[in-house]
Amino acid sequence: MRLKSLMTAGLLAALAMAPGLALAKPLVVVVPDNLTGLDPMNANDTLSQTAMRTVYQGLFGFDRDMKIVPVLAESYEANDNATEFTIRLRKGVKFHDGTDFNAAAVKASLERLANPDNKLSRRSLISMLDRVDVVDDSTVKIVLKTPFGALINTLAHPALVMISPAAMEKYGKDIARNPVGTGAFKFKRWAADTFEVEKNDNYWKAGWPKVEAVTIRSVPENGSRFAMLQAGEAQYATVFPPELVPVAEKLPNLEVVRRPSIVGWYVAMNTMKKPFNDPRVRQAMNYAVDKAAYCKVVENGYCTPSLSPLPDLLGFYEPQKPYAYDVAKAKALLAEAGYPNGFETEIFSRNNTTFIRAMQFIQQQLAQVGVKVTVTPLEAGVEAQRIWSVQKPEDATVQMQYTGWSSSTGDADWALRPLLWGKGFPPNLFNVAYYKNEKVDADFEGALETADPAKRGAFYKDAQQRIWEDAPWIFLGASQLITVQSKSLSGVYMLPDRGFVVETAEFK
Repeated sequence: MRLKSLMTAGLLAALAMAPGLALAKPLVVVVPDNLTGLDPMNANDTLSQTAMRTVYQGLFGFDRDMKIVPVLAESYEANDNATEFTIRLRKGVKFHDGTDFNAAAVKASLERLANPDNKLSRRSLISMLDRVDVVDDSTVKIVLKTPFGALINTLAHPALVMISPAAMEKYGKDIARNPVGTGAFKFKRWAADTFEVEKNDNYWKAGWPKVEAVTIRSVPENGSRFAMLQAGEAQYATVFPPELVPVAEKLPNLEVVRRPSIVGWYVAMNTMKKPFNDPRVRQAMNYAVDKAAYCKVVENGYCTPSLSPLPDLLGFYEPQKPYAYDVAKAKALLAEAGYPNGFETEIFSRNNTTFIRAMQFIQQQLAQVGVKVTVTPLEAGVEAQRIWSVQKPEDATVQMQYTGWSSSTGDADWALRPLLWGKGFPPNLFNVAYYKNEKVDADFEGALETADPAKRGAFYKDAQQRIWEDAPWIFLGASQLITVQSKSLSGVYMLPDRGFVVETAEFK
């Protein structure tokens, strides 16, 4: 048996949050996309899960550097083969509806997500769950079907939050429109482009929160978000457009913050349909796109070209031989595959300024090898519907999708398996490329069944090599996170996975 006491970290966190004399007023955050839903267990995008972090909390969470910290848990023990985890819970915590947070709530929340009948998109996070035993009111034992050394990281994922059992019973499926958690803020309203929460006066962290309310507003146009910051209509902007950084840096009332990330950007190609069912075509797409130019044009240089499907800040990262920019080689591969004159295709993504610029960049690059690309920008909800409404791969209309991904567990498993597992086609998971390689699948499954880092590393090394060669994506780059905020604001920060935290927001 091994014991991981997290009490010290919890105490330090509490001390760091000692009450002050801050001015309480609403905080407005502007973002480029709309939320797609309010059920964190069924949300497929980081922004929606980030918004839900204001209302919901999990047993564990992450600090600024994505190191594990206790939240509603205080400590845990695991058996040697990582199949049983006994977790001691924080006492005295109330849900927003006044009911107690306790072991029964943990059991209800985790088993809601794991139950396949509920068809929640994040259920694969705990597909290895056998059961949750209530030991006593403040202790649970999580029993797994197979060993899983990354369980605590997984419990820190923003989808694995604690939901009021009373609220689940009251609202049924409508809990997705009526979130009730233990967080620093209580849900108030959600319209198409505006999400609002208000201060939880009974929050278990004494003295917090220090702002009366938080509004997250979607403003797709980059210049408009910047204008709202300048006018004082918003105090925090994320993700801030890199091309406007030099201007923002000259303004005395604003502060630019850059941080490294685990966000990888790529173009998924539908490997089940022509012409992308031929790996030579997919490799040609990689040779045809200048990744350094992508970083410069789309991310204004705040980006590093990808050398693996796994971002370099994550464990088990193994760099691969680059697909060097080589138009002649791309043309030769296309000719070999039977497309000497190229072909016509479509790329879609969200309709914010930066995503449109990225798609136009891909369009221009591929034009040089005879591939004519139609660019289709979509509102976030429409894009999600286009992907998640598909029940069978043969019904998918995706040809190419520009998108990004970050592992919100901070672990390699959630960076690769949701996107590239042969059992992960939508609507089950996020494999929009409909990529399937049985050896890669075996690597993912083997890595899940051991808690030995050396064995996990061997599985992920093999998987990265095979995926790189198969090229189901145009591998682009990992971007830095850029935010701009009012200098009167402190305590709001980005996590490396592109989520942001407002719990400790404070105005000077």
